[in-house]
Amino acid sequence: MLQRIVLIILLVSAVSFAQNENDLKRIQNFSAEHLDDNVVELNDYIGDGPLLLNFWATWCKPCIEEMKQFQKLYEKYSDQGMKMVAVSVDSERSVSKVKPFIKSRGYTFDVVYDTNGDIARQFYAQSIPYTMIVNKKGEIVYTHSGYMKGDEIKTGEIIEKLIKAE
Repeated sequence: MLQRIVLIILLVSAVSFAQNENDLKRIQNFSAEHLDDNVVELNDYIGDGPLLLNFWATWCKPCIEEMKQFQKLYEKYSDQGMKMVAVSVDSERSVSKVKPFIKSRGYTFDVVYDTNGDIARQFYAQSIPYTMIVNKKGEIVYTHSGYMKGDEIKTGEIIEKLIKAE
């Protein structure tokens, strides 16, 4: 009897896991102005390795703390195919601070502007910081809202796992 119950639990778990793996949502493309004044598409970043997509603003203290940690992750994994796009949701009032902010901190990941909030709405980024990890197939494998010290550890583990799997 106990064996039968265990078998049923295992089967239900396997089916649930298979459904979750198959239900990964493909990320939708967008175009945005890059920090260097060129227009880029999200699809340009898909395919080589994991993509870390982060919504942030210059006035957001948790975003600033998180970005320091994401720069470290980017430095560690970019040569293994990881890409990062930081989507600034600064409004027209504060967008002029973005480029000096990025340059003064020596961040080397890509930054795009979303001054009207269209991209944030597209991905339901209702609060910032908001982070997404996308695999090389373009499937969203992780999302997280907010930042607490240590959150970057899980983000790094997911990126490393994706690099090893890909």
